[in-house]
Amino acid sequence: MAEVKEGYTVIYNPYVVRMDKFAKSLEHLTDRFLSLEATDKSFGQGEMEEIYSAVKENVCSQCEYKETCSENKDVYMHQMVYEIMSAVEEYGVELNMETKRRLQKHCVQAPRFLRETLERFQDAKQVLVWNHRIAEEREGCARQLDTFAKMVMDAARELEASIFEDEHLEKKIKNQFRKIGLRILSTVFFVTEDGRYEIHLTLKSAKNLCITTKEMLRVLSKCVGRNMVAGNAQRPVVGYDYATVICVEGPCYYTLQGVAKIGKGCEKVSGDSFLMMKLPGGKEGAVLSDGMGSGEKASKESAMVVEMLEELLDAGFPKETAVEMMNTALVMGREDICFSTLDMSVFDLYNGTYESMKVGASTTYIKRGEKVEKIVSESLPLGVVRKLEPACTVRQLEHGDFVIMITDGVLDAFPYQEQDVLMDMIVKGCAFLNPKEIAKYILEQVLEFTGEAPLDDMTVLVVGIWKI
Repeated sequence: MAEVKEGYTVIYNPYVVRMDKFAKSLEHLTDRFLSLEATDKSFGQGEMEEIYSAVKENVCSQCEYKETCSENKDVYMHQMVYEIMSAVEEYGVELNMETKRRLQKHCVQAPRFLRETLERFQDAKQVLVWNHRIAEEREGCARQLDTFAKMVMDAARELEASIFEDEHLEKKIKNQFRKIGLRILSTVFFVTEDGRYEIHLTLKSAKNLCITTKEMLRVLSKCVGRNMVAGNAQRPVVGYDYATVICVEGPCYYTLQGVAKIGKGCEKVSGDSFLMMKLPGGKEGAVLSDGMGSGEKASKESAMVVEMLEELLDAGFPKETAVEMMNTALVMGREDICFSTLDMSVFDLYNGTYESMKVGASTTYIKRGEKVEKIVSESLPLGVVRKLEPACTVRQLEHGDFVIMITDGVLDAFPYQEQDVLMDMIVKGCAFLNPKEIAKYILEQVLEFTGEAPLDDMTVLVVGIWKI
């Protein structure tokens, strides 16, 4: 299935159509989840009747005075059950004296009646709480399914729109490759929304010839008229067996990173975790996470966040979707209170833009010469609330800019009223041009100011960006 658009043929891949159907099935499943009956947050008439019936069966049926209880008294005791449960909500299991006095006045089995009512009420309340929690988790799963369905559908649309045919360019590449001893089995052309080329070549070298990937890319760049580079984890030499090589347009920027860290009380184990990663589409990411508390437990918590995020982003999930899925996973099904901050920076190496996403994270600084810009956030950490509201910021970086990410322990080392002023002075006063030296300098200045062992884990992560 194909269609001609703007001079080239767009291929409608059957696998793309299949992905689209898969996404629609997920959307229907989401609608089914959300259409299920929601649980009530409080007791209804039916639950109240069941509690009273159970109490009456266990207490009144064995009471020696049951024959003397009139119908009016039964109605009154029915009302007392309602009042007892209302009083429990307000005063707890230790009811106010007025409620107890009234119950003793109308029932000879008052202590047992009260005890049975409270037990039945607590059991029913526990069931109500769990049903409500199940409904919330079902809704959380439905939201994730819906997000995943939209992501699959967007990926299918993007793939469908990006594949194109160029017979002239394909023949040109085959002819030029044949001259240097390379044989092409298949060629697939992609173009991104920004007009960048991505070419997948399945090829091999002729026997007794050793053709480097670098030489292959040089010839390909000449044919295409664009600077083509190898994708991630490509072999240095084209082998004698057919293999697929992914070639993409080279970026215009590159980054260097540096980090300095120290544990609370100079301990070797820090509760902070960090990671630099390559992302699809010519982007790089820097992630910094601060686990709750310090030491090994906090380290495991923050490391889990960083590793989960790396896996999701590497699989191609958009960063917003990845963070939301992580938050849902941390909130659902956890009895203990554990949370971690997340500070993520994404650098586009083609246009030099910088995106910051903060979830409960500390301040980030952008250093441009002697000028310093702060990026702050007041959002809550991961795992605290079900509906996440991360703080997102986009900036255009210039050649030689530095992005400085820190954990809370760095700022908290200063007096609260002077944190911003002192940190600005340290960042502005740094004359180093190497990210590793900058990170080391900032941490040393903070420790020198306090003059004592750190009271919390401290990490400084610096990323510099330059034009190629």
